[in-house]
Amino acid sequence: MALQTSFLLPSISIYKEGKSNVCLKETSFFGVTISSHLKAELKSSQISIKNFRKRELPIVTVEAQTATTTPAITQAAPDGKKTLRKGNVIITGASSGLGLATAKALADTGKWHIVMACRNFLKAERAAKSVGIDRENYTVMHLDLASFDSIRQFVDTFQHSDRPLDALVCNAAVYLPTAKDPSYTAEGFELSVGTNHLGHFLLSRLLLDDLKKSDYPSKRLIIVGLHHSEIGIICSRNTNTLAGNVPPKANLGDLRGLAGGLNGLNSSPMIDGGEFDGAKAYKDSKVCNMLTMQEFHRRYREETGITFASLYPGCIATTGLFREHIPLFRLLFPPFQKYITKGYVSEEEAGKRLAQVVSDPNLIKSGVYWSWNKNSSSFENQLSEEASDPEKARKVWEVSEKLVGLA
Repeated sequence: MALQTSFLLPSISIYKEGKSNVCLKETSFFGVTISSHLKAELKSSQISIKNFRKRELPIVTVEAQTATTTPAITQAAPDGKKTLRKGNVIITGASSGLGLATAKALADTGKWHIVMACRNFLKAERAAKSVGIDRENYTVMHLDLASFDSIRQFVDTFQHSDRPLDALVCNAAVYLPTAKDPSYTAEGFELSVGTNHLGHFLLSRLLLDDLKKSDYPSKRLIIVGLHHSEIGIICSRNTNTLAGNVPPKANLGDLRGLAGGLNGLNSSPMIDGGEFDGAKAYKDSKVCNMLTMQEFHRRYREETGITFASLYPGCIATTGLFREHIPLFRLLFPPFQKYITKGYVSEEEAGKRLAQVVSDPNLIKSGVYWSWNKNSSSFENQLSEEASDPEKARKVWEVSEKLVGLA
């Protein structure tokens, strides 16, 4: 991960004694000189990496839970009749960041009930209360996307609630850019791809019939392919390049690692069969998300009437997704996006954009990857050649079916 350190070290001095200071002299960030007013702002910031420790992400399987005060459920209208009832949407990873901001934006309309599908039940409850989501507008359910058992239990619990499903937002993600060695899901898959791609693939497939039965004016399955503001994905001004210009770039190769199970034993933990790289594993999982969305569209749009779409909501440089990144990156990346690239978007604004893709009747087109311009107007963006390859999408789909036990 030369990118994550080498571009900073030549121009930054960190003093170990007393208070830590950042000294910037003609500092270049990603090859761009930071303006004097930004230098002044950064000089005043203080960082401490003395106590920084690498954290491990535990894989825990917990039985599905729902809030004990779940409000009454509005039943779906009879077949063939559209309803004016409140819509029901499942959002994965809704306890923080983009997921929480989207839950808030949808709940504030008074037209949606949010099922917050999260690993940490209590954290989700506290998060919903902290942003002021009315209790009648949300339900918390446990979901660990790194465990197929947890996913199946979540689906079973939801289906027994008799609550109709009108939209599914696959938002949760694992990002481990500094990891030297791979971590694995409960089933033994590399954690980033196993969670971000395989977990959401299984969840979406198991809930597809529920979406199909929806009598809501529009039913949608949204996969957040370009998640938050991952550097090297699309945080530059080049919004037509999935992997951006910052290495390591996403590359699925011939899928030999994916076909081998990503277990690091019989095969490589990387999709392309190469050496493990935490940042690349994440980016590869996002390409799989894009391919999966398009394959859903090709296979099921005409049959089900479901809208399948994805989006890049903008560069949320302050997202908690960067919690595993080095402290210096977390300090400098937000001002870099605010003052240099001008691509910074707040979590609140990004949440409104994702909520728009979920509910706006003007964004009903299926098979689309949505983005927003400088005027906050939505438009249909283009994906990279690999992320829009129909043959590769078919192969990823078929291999993924086998890995999750659906084929």
